[in-house]
Amino acid sequence: MFSLPEAIGNIFKTLKKNHFEIYLVGGAVRDLLLNRKPENWDFTTNATPDDIQALFPDSFYHNKYGTVSIPVTIDQENKPSIQTIVEITPFRKETSYLDLRHPAKIEWAKTVEEDLKRRDFTINALAYDEEKIIDLFQGQDDLKNKLIRAIGDPDQKFQEDALRLIRAIRLAAQLGFLIEDKTRLSIEKNAQLITKISWERIRDEFLKILKTNHPAEGVLFLRNTKLLQYLLPELDVCFNIPQKSPKRHHRYDVGTHLVMSLKNCPSSDEITRFATLIHDIGKAQTFKRDYQTGIITFYNHEVVGEKLALKIAERFKLSNQKKEKLRRLVRYHQFTVSEKQTDKAIRRFIRQVGKEYLQDILDLRFADRIGSGAKPDSWRFKHFRQRLVEVQKEPFKVTDLAVDGYDVMKILGVKPGPIVGKVLNELFQMVVDKKLVNDREVLLKEIESFKTIKIS
Repeated sequence: MFSLPEAIGNIFKTLKKNHFEIYLVGGAVRDLLLNRKPENWDFTTNATPDDIQALFPDSFYHNKYGTVSIPVTIDQENKPSIQTIVEITPFRKETSYLDLRHPAKIEWAKTVEEDLKRRDFTINALAYDEEKIIDLFQGQDDLKNKLIRAIGDPDQKFQEDALRLIRAIRLAAQLGFLIEDKTRLSIEKNAQLITKISWERIRDEFLKILKTNHPAEGVLFLRNTKLLQYLLPELDVCFNIPQKSPKRHHRYDVGTHLVMSLKNCPSSDEITRFATLIHDIGKAQTFKRDYQTGIITFYNHEVVGEKLALKIAERFKLSNQKKEKLRRLVRYHQFTVSEKQTDKAIRRFIRQVGKEYLQDILDLRFADRIGSGAKPDSWRFKHFRQRLVEVQKEPFKVTDLAVDGYDVMKILGVKPGPIVGKVLNELFQMVVDKKLVNDREVLLKEIESFKTIKIS
């Protein structure tokens, strides 16, 4: 029925040859039916973990769920092969959940039908055995109708595992689906349960939403189902902050502007998208309206936003590198774009943001413009981008000079010490001030001139 990679077909053959039942399950079947390339290959079987490991010597097994992991190589047409992990889990059924995340007890099941009943959504409860698809809950109909629907009673499903609340929205954003009414209302009813889930788990699902083709819709799903107030209250409150006023170009309230900015962010990087989504959250605390003129201001909102971004990064358990990137993009998103800016001002901006994040902050500004109702580009913005390119051709630090300390010591006949640093710093300043060009021969000649100067 499906054309499967050879490595996946071999897993079917190996288990069947040894008289075991074996089914491809969950997202892989769903994706194959949607003509999407599966990201994960998961199987279920009536074989025990010991049986599976005996058949696959390279496998490993270190969990209480019975899942055996097998390293495989997936060949791709006209592309490099992919090294991935295939997981095989014995049929299982689960009893009550004690912590809104993990089952209190896991039991092996006898049939694949029992195993499918424990799953979350109909489109994830599909099994395939190379001959037929087992579909107990009309999951294929929901795929055709583009619906996310919980199996059975949605309240029970979300109260068993509250991470399913955000996972439903992540699936909707990934696939461009809607959430079936009963399931959506249940998410809203049980939204508070998300506070019982670890932030590491929430972070992973949230960042997946940001990386989808429909991140803005995903955020709106979170808001409409009341989840956003628990995940990002700093953003949720922004939908109550107006921006339309005289002498201002904004069309939307702050929250809608942020979602529209995310919708138009050209970057696929999750942290750039995150920063785009929250770049103006400082406006909720800095909002002021002059009731005589009607003019609204948000003075220093980027400074307040930086502090909030750090709090959010801590809450979401972001790595130090991602936290620093988020902070910088939010703090410096309000950068000046003017044809009158000096090289020194451009250089300062590059140092503040970091060379490695320049394209990210330009992508954020691009999205910010569209999310404000402005044109995506302007001659000033184009000129600014060109200035960034030109200024970066000049050295940014002493180590960017075309000469180094060894040159200074050799020409001046001095040993390592403060004199070397002093000469290099003076050379660097002359290059920055455009009194010298960063050319090796020019700088070597300039070092010669220090022989006649008393260096102290």
